[in-house]
Amino acid sequence: MSAGRKLVIVESPAKARTIAGYLGSEYEVEASVGHIRDLPQPSELPADMKKGPFGKFAVDVDNGFEPYYVVDQDKKKKVAELKRLLKDADELYLATDEDREGEAIAWHLLQELKPKVPVKRMVFHEITREAIERALENTRELDERLVDAQETRRILDRLYGYEISPVLWRKVRQGLSAGRVQSVAMRLVVERERERMAFVPAEYWDVTGTFAVADEAEPDFGARLVQVDGRRVASGRDFDDRGQLKAGGQDGAVQLGEALATALATSLADAPFAVRSLETKPYTRRPAAPFTTSTLQQEAGRKLRMGSRQAMRTAQSLYENGYITYMRTDSPALSTQAIDAARRQAAELYGAEYVPDAPRVYTSKSKGAQEAHEAIRPAGDHFRTPAQVAKELSGDQFRLYELIWKRTVASQMADARGSTASVRLAATASLPADSPAEGFAGRDVEAVFGASGTVITFRGFMAAYEEGRDTDRYDEAEGSSRKGEADARLPQMAEGDPLTASELEAGGHRTSPPPRFTEASLVKALEERGIGRPSTYAATISVIQDRGYVTSRGQALVPSWLAFAVTRLLEENFDRLVDYDFTASMEEDLDAIAAGSKDRVAWLTRFYFGDGAPQTGAVTAVGEDVGGLHGLVANLGDIDARVVNSIEIGDGIMLRVGRYGPYLEDSAATAEGGEPKRASVPDELAPDELTVEKARELLETQPEGDIVLGQDPDTGTTIVAKKGRFGPYVTELLPEPELDEGLSAAAKKRALAAAPKPRTASLLKSMQLATLTLDDALKLLSLPRVVGKDPESGDEITAQNGRYGPYLKKGTDSRTLPTEEAMFDITLEEALAIYAQPKRGRGATASAPLRELGEDPASKKPVVVKDGRFGAYVTDGEVNATLRKEDAVETITLERAAELLAEKRAKGPAKKPARKPAARKAPAKKAPAKKASSSKA
Repeated sequence: MSAGRKLVIVESPAKARTIAGYLGSEYEVEASVGHIRDLPQPSELPADMKKGPFGKFAVDVDNGFEPYYVVDQDKKKKVAELKRLLKDADELYLATDEDREGEAIAWHLLQELKPKVPVKRMVFHEITREAIERALENTRELDERLVDAQETRRILDRLYGYEISPVLWRKVRQGLSAGRVQSVAMRLVVERERERMAFVPAEYWDVTGTFAVADEAEPDFGARLVQVDGRRVASGRDFDDRGQLKAGGQDGAVQLGEALATALATSLADAPFAVRSLETKPYTRRPAAPFTTSTLQQEAGRKLRMGSRQAMRTAQSLYENGYITYMRTDSPALSTQAIDAARRQAAELYGAEYVPDAPRVYTSKSKGAQEAHEAIRPAGDHFRTPAQVAKELSGDQFRLYELIWKRTVASQMADARGSTASVRLAATASLPADSPAEGFAGRDVEAVFGASGTVITFRGFMAAYEEGRDTDRYDEAEGSSRKGEADARLPQMAEGDPLTASELEAGGHRTSPPPRFTEASLVKALEERGIGRPSTYAATISVIQDRGYVTSRGQALVPSWLAFAVTRLLEENFDRLVDYDFTASMEEDLDAIAAGSKDRVAWLTRFYFGDGAPQTGAVTAVGEDVGGLHGLVANLGDIDARVVNSIEIGDGIMLRVGRYGPYLEDSAATAEGGEPKRASVPDELAPDELTVEKARELLETQPEGDIVLGQDPDTGTTIVAKKGRFGPYVTELLPEPELDEGLSAAAKKRALAAAPKPRTASLLKSMQLATLTLDDALKLLSLPRVVGKDPESGDEITAQNGRYGPYLKKGTDSRTLPTEEAMFDITLEEALAIYAQPKRGRGATASAPLRELGEDPASKKPVVVKDGRFGAYVTDGEVNATLRKEDAVETITLERAAELLAEKRAKGPAKKPARKPAARKAPAKKAPAKKASSSKA
């Protein structure tokens, strides 16, 4: 970089490429590839620091909670490159995102690069030429309050995780983690499952019919029984979770049983109906506000079936390539330019009547809203329609851009208008004296049916977009009656008009338990409670999934039994830390630190050490911090791990969360050796499905001891299946060797060692112990299987099952097999073909591309997607980059692949640590006067 050049640093390579296209040749744009520094693991600290004040957390809690930062190992090459570029620059522009994380990245860059040239903080909310030019003209200094807030959050999470997680390791299972937001999110999912487990369904009946007016030109319409003898007929929402009808006094609902519903349907078949009342009201519906981070994740989940992490990853790609504004925001507000663009586009596409006279203005309802960004919208002062970007975007990117565009334009459109009509129809039912209908036999009772429908006369914003909704709990009858209600049209009627009834039917229904959370509804619940930041929800949900606390069943989030055990431990011993209100209050405090109204050190001191009261960890109310986290952990006392890991199913059956997974234990039944009878719990069985009846079924069908499968027809030995420490396996029972009684102990030992050993083989992943057959066992015991001989070397090729899965072996050369089944049917020709391919790490063979994406813009080489040992990855032949969890092989684009490859190139090759690291001087601690120095830079 020649003199007079300006260095611009952003976070990602994709963002760097886009911005570089808008700046002149005097600008050099480089990416830091995220954070360059962080708190190290205590085990990674220099030897002389491990026993000092930084040894436990890499934070000195006794001296102002001073953090100790180190440059990440994979960022050292990048930092060296940035320092080299800075030497030849006369100005430094820090163009990281304008939020807490972006401000912190900029601060860490200043601390590490130590620039001697003028530094300017450059911020923008969209990556367009106009926005970048405005940002260059309106730079500012680093916002120290945002840096403080991010640093406080990072230290808080380190203290929380490092104090609580070891308790989980000792009492539940190694490798578990606790987190300030993740533990609360997990508790929400677990509590919902507890509600489902405790739910008692209620059965009730109703009567439906088809009605017609005298004028045959008018259409028929359906209606449902809503009132009997002046009392409202109970529907699903009238029952509580215990299956009991809610109290309602004299006006309480009446529960129809099968007898009464059937008797009413029969007696009303020939009864004359008439219109009792008809009410029509105007209908108006306003459009939803433009997207915030939270509402975007929710709607992407509902409409596009995207997980939160996938939605945010896709949105980030759209932002970095200049298609949308910044995707981390709490604000639904639009700039004047954006409002004008949306109104103009709505008028052009739908007509002037679809645009209201005055612009719509949206404000945030969240009291913790922060970062002065706009809502998420299409970038620029003139929006590009989905049709205009269709050739540039594909897959998830196009679908998400279209969703954002529709929501933004619709937010500035007119209300939807129409009318809602409600009709009540009445007839008298004469029930005979011998009717089984209790309380109504031998009486004339008035039966009232009801129907309603909404007719949209002007679609307004609905012509562009209609917001999705989460699934509510309601019974089958109510769901069917509301289905299509918005489009229902009732015939012309007047009060007193006669009606004819047909198809009167009695139907039974059962109430439904509360629906499980989806990612969308969990995000909504967290935001409503003020827990965490919307920008972190995607990462939070990913963590509880990756840790095995939550699994997905379709869109629903199902907690594991492990989550039940961890949640119970936290509730009983750290109740304050998983309290919803307390967690929300912490978020408010962090916002106050960002606003400068609270001191970071004082707040952390109170959180960790308490306010000077005895360190008991007790609380009398949410937020009353009697003792801090340190005292809470130090005074835990003895936690009974067996109690924490036990959940009562009923009738003396307990579920235990064991080291190798959940299992059932029946104290009333004993197995061999007098131990309680036990049975494993299938992974696919959700907690609310494990009833007492299901538990007994599992206990009765669980094999006990050795399972005799039969005899090997070739050897005559008995083949058995067993449960071992490392999983189920099969083996053969060989007779005890006959030894001469006169042999010495040493000779007997040698003879036993020389005796034939039984063949043994672990079950394949697809096999179950309870359904294993003799043929299955013999196939397993036939391994290793001789495939044939290499015609060139003469070496024998065998197929085997090993610790890391199925593989081929030829001498010392081994190659991975694609499936377990391949061990039994691979041919010599197929094996030779595998060995003909170049060997790639640990015996893996080069795989054929799964997809070809096109030419990489940086290397100019073809990019393909391949399947590797650790999952799918993209490669240009020189650099490999593993796909992230949210990247699907079927939908990944060339642009996304290029981004992954660029990030991998920026990291450089991984360096192997030296066997005997030389003693090195500890890096200098972070200067206490950091903020002053950073602001002067």
